[in-house]
Amino acid sequence: MGRRTDHTREQIHDLALAAARRIVAAEGLRGLTARRVAREIGYTIGTIYNCFENLDDLILQMNGETLDLLYGAMTENALPDGPENALRALIARQLHFAGRNPGLWAAVFSYEAPPDQEVPVAYRQKIRRLLGLFELALAPLLPQGAAHRAGHMARTVWVALQGFSALAASEAPGAAEPAQALADTFVAGFIGGLPVTARQPGAFG
Repeated sequence: MGRRTDHTREQIHDLALAAARRIVAAEGLRGLTARRVAREIGYTIGTIYNCFENLDDLILQMNGETLDLLYGAMTENALPDGPENALRALIARQLHFAGRNPGLWAAVFSYEAPPDQEVPVAYRQKIRRLLGLFELALAPLLPQGAAHRAGHMARTVWVALQGFSALAASEAPGAAEPAQALADTFVAGFIGGLPVTARQPGAFG
């Protein structure tokens, strides 16, 4: 393959991310390699590594784009009135996103960066921004004096939601217990237990 020079580095970077997204959407992370991305966009693998530190860097940037899309989907429309309704709506929107983007969402929750790969601050901020949505919904549901624990509760919901999202991403049509029904059951129990759990000494470390 001859060396192409018809795109800027920034354009190649964007082309590579778009190609990675197409591959992962169709085949999951198992189908993603730097060589495959290079072939998809018609450049050499060396050119790919001029735009990304390594394959893990490319995956983190791709997953960061997915988190941005998720945030957009969760904030596109106003949340319903009432904290419980808002929480249920946020969960429903995330499950809907996971169901529509199974490969890309699976790449977010299944990817583990190697020990020597530092997760960028910007990536952590994207997750923190999503957690903030749940914190705002949860804070009014906490008993008086426990609102400061909304962050921990939001992380608890976030972790549980990953399992429901995984189910939504793989769920077959007509499944007996769809992810949304299971999530509704979880929310009912979680909210019902908040007054007790939030007051337990040492419950949050």
